[in-house]
Amino acid sequence: MTKTIFEKIIEGELPAQKVYEDENILVIEDKYPKAPVHLLLIPKKPIPNIGALQEGDFLLLGEIFRVAQKIASEKELDEKGGYRLLVNNGPNAGQTIAHLHFHLLGGRPLGAMG
Repeated sequence: MTKTIFEKIIEGELPAQKVYEDENILVIEDKYPKAPVHLLLIPKKPIPNIGALQEGDFLLLGEIFRVAQKIASEKELDEKGGYRLLVNNGPNAGQTIAHLHFHLLGGRPLGAMG
């Protein structure tokens, strides 16, 4: 099977600007940021999308939210008006890499979605 770009980054085959890493999660700067702060929170376990989550994966989602909260606090995003944490699930939602990941965006007004 072909590795995704995120699997290659996790395994050190491709470079990335790492912001945080532990045994389950890698956080990197988005290569094409849409806001002053645009980070990708990537589970190291290759999960293609939300529909592929298994019962044992839900604790991992809690870890991702904990890390997002920690990083947002470190970057003072709450004090700067807040931030957005989102997941694109499927091609119609803008998911271009078949590896579940979360976008953490902030640092400016992001406006309404839709």
